[in-house]
Amino acid sequence: MKILLAEDQAMVRGALSALLSLCGQYQVTEAKDGEQALQLLKNDSFDLLLSDIEMPGRTGIELAQWVAENQPKIKVVIVTTFSRAGYIKRAIECGVGGFLLKDAPSEELVAAINSVLNGRRVIDPELAMMAIGDKDPLNDKERRSLRLAAEGKSTADIATSLFIAEGTVRNYLSEAINKLNASNRIDAARIAQQKGWL
Repeated sequence: MKILLAEDQAMVRGALSALLSLCGQYQVTEAKDGEQALQLLKNDSFDLLLSDIEMPGRTGIELAQWVAENQPKIKVVIVTTFSRAGYIKRAIECGVGGFLLKDAPSEELVAAINSVLNGRRVIDPELAMMAIGDKDPLNDKERRSLRLAAEGKSTADIATSLFIAEGTVRNYLSEAINKLNASNRIDAARIAQQKGWL
């Protein structure tokens, strides 16, 4: 079974890769961020994507959305340190097969991967209950603009990154600020991040 492991923290990535390799049934390819993972997904074939959520370039959820749209046969398991309702809900909505916290025991991770590869869904019941919480008001364009704003990028930089006009960026950020009842783009990004919507 070929697994693509996307994790930006080198120590965590190395530990997960070593754990999976010890099982003897997985061939693991490592990606240091979301962009590298996307290139590997486009250029190679995998049975499963095991991904962190918060990574530079693309998030684990954005990778899961890409997989759902372009290579639906690939199974996806998300591992994260954040048990935010927004993350869990978005992961479930884009068809993620497993959602685990990084502090789960290693045997639980291996069991979850095997279950997902066999067509079952593995989401901690407590996390699944959290997903029923707040509804994410942001659309994808607002979310991407807000994420780049949270990284300190200017309106011009965001426009360049997203290949859209500066006025369009201002509209997306303004909509996000209004939807989140925030005072400015930084406040909106903070609220969205706390909820797991970024």
